[in-house]
Amino acid sequence: MTTSSPIPASIVIPTRARSAYLEVALASLAPQARAAGAEVLVIDDAGPSPEGRAQAKRFGVRYVPHARELGLNVARNTGVENSAGELVAFVDDDIQARPGWLAALLRAAREHPDVDVFTGPIRPRLEGSGGWGSHSCGRERPPITMLDLGVSDTETRYAWGANMAIRRAALDRVGAFDVSLEHGGDEQEWQDRLRAGTPGARVLYVAGAAVDHRRTGRDARLRALARAQHARGRAARRFDAQHGQAPSPRRELVTLAGCMWHVVRRRCPAGLTMVAHSAGRVREALRHEPAAIRAASTDDFLSGTSGTVGGIDGVLRGIRDHAADAWEIASARRLRLDLATRHEPPLRRVLAIGVVRPEHAVLAASIRAELLRSRHEVELRTCPPGGLGKFENLNRLLAEHSPDGRDLDRRDSDGHDSDGRDSDRHGLDGLDWLLVIDDDIELPRGFLDRLLFLCERFSLQLAQPAHRLSSHAAWPVTRRRPGSVAHETQFVEIGPVTAFARTTFDTLLPFPELRMGWGLDAHWAALAREHSWRCGVIDAVAIGHRVAPAADAYSRETALAEAREFLAHRPYLRAGEMQRTLTTHRRW
Repeated sequence: MTTSSPIPASIVIPTRARSAYLEVALASLAPQARAAGAEVLVIDDAGPSPEGRAQAKRFGVRYVPHARELGLNVARNTGVENSAGELVAFVDDDIQARPGWLAALLRAAREHPDVDVFTGPIRPRLEGSGGWGSHSCGRERPPITMLDLGVSDTETRYAWGANMAIRRAALDRVGAFDVSLEHGGDEQEWQDRLRAGTPGARVLYVAGAAVDHRRTGRDARLRALARAQHARGRAARRFDAQHGQAPSPRRELVTLAGCMWHVVRRRCPAGLTMVAHSAGRVREALRHEPAAIRAASTDDFLSGTSGTVGGIDGVLRGIRDHAADAWEIASARRLRLDLATRHEPPLRRVLAIGVVRPEHAVLAASIRAELLRSRHEVELRTCPPGGLGKFENLNRLLAEHSPDGRDLDRRDSDGHDSDGRDSDRHGLDGLDWLLVIDDDIELPRGFLDRLLFLCERFSLQLAQPAHRLSSHAAWPVTRRRPGSVAHETQFVEIGPVTAFARTTFDTLLPFPELRMGWGLDAHWAALAREHSWRCGVIDAVAIGHRVAPAADAYSRETALAEAREFLAHRPYLRAGEMQRTLTTHRRW
């Protein structure tokens, strides 16, 4: 973007469906921007809305909406790309800037040309009755981001996103914010990169550049604050683990016990926010510690967990699954999704292939019936194992693919027509999607129509349905998230169901001649990153993987040996990267 005269600063405000907070923020920021000749950008991560446009117009600021929810760091990157200020000031939508905030930042930038990052006081403010103050013993701080280093300018380690200004030259030099981070380390990671590439890089605390960090109404109540802290605790633990700084699960548990003792001893309900944060860290530690241990070994392409579900845990997970199903029905989300799939996307051609073992004939018949129920044009080809490995058989089925639209229910399990004639051999021209499907799963009604609708709505090239909570699933990131429609990830599994868009065919097909295929999904993840393919897990289409965990029917050591050899000279993502969620979509 070019302008006739330099713009001293751009104020970037990521927001997501919080117009009441944004109103207060804009009222405090817009006058300061006009006085300094700066610009203000509202980045709407909830998608375009008439209300957002009207609000931005009323304050004379720019409105830049995302097409859909993409995440905080994506919004920050959008702000950088669409602004022109020499200083880019990032704030949250729930702040209120104190008078002189922008002038203090601009003064500091002029007086300290060797400093790239600036911040200022972030003062927590909980508004309304029944909130923090009425529950606190006075020993803990309000559980929202805050910073107070006194009344004089001084250096600090990090600036926080509620009040963070960065020189554009530094943004150009260091690069964009990491879009895989949310709720933990999202600003810290960028500043770590700055220091790695710029020895002696500094962050300056500007005492006159103060903002109030607000919570109002229900957001200021203890329950909401605790829920937010639990999410932040989980994200903080993930960030620490990725950087090798996470304490042991035992230490996390000791910290949790200490927080709980504080609540009891001091009769301090507000301490429950500390409990919630610590509990989030413990939950993440216990959930991913096996993966962390595995990643430290040579087999860093494994999740580190078997994913087998059983016993009382299986019962509890089943109850949670039924509760999630009931919510989808009661909220009419399932009905609205089914109605949407009647018209979108346009009619697609889908090839579904899989290996069917005789002992799973009943499940395989149910899978076939559900796939052929779709309004899309579905060709289903299966074969028995026949002494070959999974991917050897899948390549055999791909080679036998016939796009002439014949009724494939008339084909036998060897890929021959019922009259014994060999199937025509053709390429994959004309197909829109390839579905690789195992024979030991339960599909929900309307499975394929919902899956394709949501894959195309979120522009996914590699996707899989989520596992139900009670399903056998080795990778926790692939389990359904109640309330979520889909979450974007850095990889998808090799099974039990994988969907490939046509754009991936030339790169991924035919499959490598592998028997078990362990490690192949890690290689796909690297190729997805290289080709900028979007990957995701569809939460609104959850399947049940019922029969057996991985390696039940073959030697684990054989599978590992095959994977090690396959990945020895190929790029792949490590387990820690594959566990990341890039963004979560709660509506379509």
